Amino acid sequence: MALEPEVLVVGGGATGVGVVRDLALRGVDVTLVDRDGLCAGTTGRSHGLLHSGARYADSDPEGATECLAESRTLRRIAGVCVRETGGLFLELADDDPAYFDAKRAACESVGIPVDVVDPTIVRDRVPDLSADAERAMRVPDAVVSPSRLVAATALDADRHGATIHTHAPLESLTVRDGAVTEARVGGRVDDVIRPDYVVNAAGAWAGSVAELAGVTVAMQPTRGVMVSVAYDGLGPVLNRCRTPADGDIVVPHREEVVLGTTSVPVRDPDDYETPQREVETTIAECAAMLPAVAERPIVRRWWGVRPLYAPDEVDRGGRGISRGFVRIDHAADGVANLATIVGGKLTTHRLMAESTADLVCDRLGVDAPCRTAERELPATDDPDRLDRAVAVFDGAGPADADVIDTP
Repeated sequence: MALEPEVLVVGGGATGVGVVRDLALRGVDVTLVDRDGLCAGTTGRSHGLLHSGARYADSDPEGATECLAESRTLRRIAGVCVRETGGLFLELADDDPAYFDAKRAACESVGIPVDVVDPTIVRDRVPDLSADAERAMRVPDAVVSPSRLVAATALDADRHGATIHTHAPLESLTVRDGAVTEARVGGRVDDVIRPDYVVNAAGAWAGSVAELAGVTVAMQPTRGVMVSVAYDGLGPVLNRCRTPADGDIVVPHREEVVLGTTSVPVRDPDDYETPQREVETTIAECAAMLPAVAERPIVRRWWGVRPLYAPDEVDRGGRGISRGFVRIDHAADGVANLATIVGGKLTTHRLMAESTADLVCDRLGVDAPCRTAERELPATDDPDRLDRAVAVFDGAGPADADVIDTP
């Protein structure tokens, strides 16, 4: 028998699962499908940084403000999914001092707490800090476990009546009289779903999903490498204080640090090169901040693909100096019950989901407020339970493979 939810969400990353949670909390009958397990795409292949907004303060003040607010929200609702580390922006000897000053001023202008500290003081916490570090600025960055965060979000959606299908690829969409009437889903579902509304939250694959409905979402995905090396005891996140470039961030994990990243356009998010030179470049550039990482053994490496919206990337070359999100109502394209949400950051996924759920509820005539910012996620005081949920949703990604202990 065909399934008939009010809303079908395609895509099981942080944003898609966030949409499902938001709608379920508003009393909407919602189903999610993903071709893999949860967190299998961009979300689970990130470096795990919870942005304070400082990275974007000078290039995208609005996005920086969103990051600051959402990082505070996640600290409040996500418990052990977030680890407080703080962050540092480092000016090295070859860096432009004017950029450091502009970054500090931009952070202050959008309300991001900053504190300029002498590198000699920083070395008390980071003994291996480069001798080339001339200035440092503390910012409220943190580290997040994407796998646990998505699992906790899915648990809350499930307990409020949502249906989540993993390993259930969307195969086709049928559009009649200006609306999606059927979605053919394979894999574990192997059935036809007849929703009242469809949300395309497929990230870098959003263009392919949109094509199934006969509409266009122009994506420009870019690949980026992450390299995890053995290094125990780094406290804060390290950011190179320069125009965003390859190898400008070091993220502390348990007994590892994750070095990132590159940004290279790709045509197909499922088929792209993974050249060794990107690994070498990333290590060398990050070693400019923390020289010891150049000699430490590589534990693992992975590439992620950013879900960048092509019209927004034309003027910035895919480097991602801005990370705003784009919500597209396809009623303007002749499909009245379809919306796409793309772009953004893991840090702002809840806000992206809220914006999307607002649109869906408006179209469905549902009068219910968003509650996701106030409601604490379940099991976020119990890492073992969270990791069992990760296993249930097949949601373990390489971003936090050293953190998750799945049965």
